[in-house]
Amino acid sequence: MIISQTPLRISFVGGGSDLEEYWKLSPGKVISSTIDKYIFVIVKGRFDDKIYLNYSNKEIVESVRDIKHDLIREAMIKTGVNKSVEITTLADIPSEGSGLGSSSSVIVGLLHALYAYKGVLVTSDQLAKEACEIEIDILGKPIGKQDQYTVAHGGLNNFIFNPNGSVSKKKIILSNHGTRILGSNLLLFYTDINRSSSSILIDQRSQTQKKRKHLEKMVELVDEFERSIKSPYSFKNIGKLLNRNWQEKKKLSKRITNKKIDDMYSLAVKNGALGGKISGAGGGGFLLLFVPRERQNKLREALKKYREFPFFLEPDGSKIIFNIKSEYWK
Repeated sequence: MIISQTPLRISFVGGGSDLEEYWKLSPGKVISSTIDKYIFVIVKGRFDDKIYLNYSNKEIVESVRDIKHDLIREAMIKTGVNKSVEITTLADIPSEGSGLGSSSSVIVGLLHALYAYKGVLVTSDQLAKEACEIEIDILGKPIGKQDQYTVAHGGLNNFIFNPNGSVSKKKIILSNHGTRILGSNLLLFYTDINRSSSSILIDQRSQTQKKRKHLEKMVELVDEFERSIKSPYSFKNIGKLLNRNWQEKKKLSKRITNKKIDDMYSLAVKNGALGGKISGAGGGGFLLLFVPRERQNKLREALKKYREFPFFLEPDGSKIIFNIKSEYWK
């Protein structure tokens, strides 16, 4: 039996420049980090030749091609696992639509677990690259590359998406003290809006060239954000940069925000938040806020009707946490 553990992620600035419509003309940049909330994938050998799948639904099939769960199906095809197996996925969040990169965490975790089941060692780059191939090239999802690379590598990184299709990683090194300070000033609140990101991203992609100047301004924030993160004395600037990024992001598509989100964000700023943004494509999911610790009690009281999602920053990416070969392994 194999168990992989793959973290979810939050992104800070530059999101949207990881879409091909942007980086094919000039490099995109995104700063993101993994958090201590996870997708777990369990792969266990079976005596019979059938394929058993357990997620929000249950499937029992004879052939990989009959699998309805598109990510599981394509991960099995990619890794060459085609029978006599039971796969279970478990998540720390209830469903997709959170904006925390759960779909990419699922596919990265599936690939990692299935390769381990076959006894094949893979790099973080390979996991991220193949996850992108499955989600973007094979399944045609209107997404970028930041989620797959963030959750495969783990930690706090500045990713650069080059016009030739390659991805460069610049790891942002903080002291343990700096990491604790940064993490302790970040809060996540659920907007109570669960949405599909596809329609938002399709609309955003179709307007990329028209709205390119806004994406360029978001990319320009990346280096300043990195400098602010590295200097604890500049931490308060992080909130301002998040706010500037959010103001530009809202201009990319009318679907990214709505009155409920705008009201929630305004309430947060009035009660101590220095800035923030909707995590992921927008339209719902989680609101990420930068709030000095001395202001957090006031903010929590103001946002008490919204559910807080406590988290810490996670230094690791996808990993295998349990590996014992079954006697039925083939």
